[in-house]
Amino acid sequence: MQSFATIAETNNYVRPEITENEIYIKESRHPVVEKVINTEFVTNDIVMDKNTNILLITGPNMAGKSTYMRQMAIIAIMAQIGSFVPATVAKLPIFDAIYTRIGASDDLVSGESTFMVEMTEAANAITSATDKSLLLFDELGRGTATFDGMALAQGIIEYIHQNIKGKTFFSTHYHELTDLDKTLKHLKNIHVSAYEEDGKITFLHKIKEGSVDKSYGIHVAKLANLPESVIKRASEILKVYEDKENKRDVKVQEALPIDELMPKKSKVEEELEKIDPLELTPMEALNILYKLKQNANK
Repeated sequence: MQSFATIAETNNYVRPEITENEIYIKESRHPVVEKVINTEFVTNDIVMDKNTNILLITGPNMAGKSTYMRQMAIIAIMAQIGSFVPATVAKLPIFDAIYTRIGASDDLVSGESTFMVEMTEAANAITSATDKSLLLFDELGRGTATFDGMALAQGIIEYIHQNIKGKTFFSTHYHELTDLDKTLKHLKNIHVSAYEEDGKITFLHKIKEGSVDKSYGIHVAKLANLPESVIKRASEILKVYEDKENKRDVKVQEALPIDELMPKKSKVEEELEKIDPLELTPMEALNILYKLKQNANK
């Protein structure tokens, strides 16, 4: 407790308030990252009212999506162990557990690939979490083909929204998923902003409302000093893919019509539905049976 008091005063932490089902953290910071970076840490608000259970986070690589999610988890842990927290205002509920699906790792000794580990961790989270849990999903679905990953990500988001209803942070590069705010009333889009000028990108590390439709992956590759010829060729290929995608006009499947999910009825079933057995004579019943038999053989 003495240590908590010392760091609270030294680092300008604030006393957290306990709420029922809402999060309001003003100018939140990551207590570790702010100590190790050479520049000033960019603070961000974390706001989830009673009607918001899922924050869908988009934005460029390296912009700060993962940091934002992790500082939420660390603030929750600090609050529940009796410490003040890195923010100017902090109101948050008591969580019964924190479930995460973050990073890329494998378990080759046990025969599990990176994607298998990813799915196992996701399965554990959504089968164990309650409406009092905190869930963090970082880039779920990236270990498989694009449409497979996107479909799994959407399925998991919808499951959490309908069944778990716990406070969930879900970052993604599948920009198509941002359309889900039209059909899932407890989901809200936010993004980490970046500024692009003359092909150069500046990460602002600031969370804003709404979504973005660009990941700036090639810009990040350029920052990593990939050969210029690779960057140029990747940009050309990306343009071809984007043109194809625009022509194909791929949209997120908001909901499959129930008629498409149900097997179509056969002619025999349709005929049976028209029949009232109580009004048939034995001879009529035999004639109908004969006709149904003929239809079934076609």
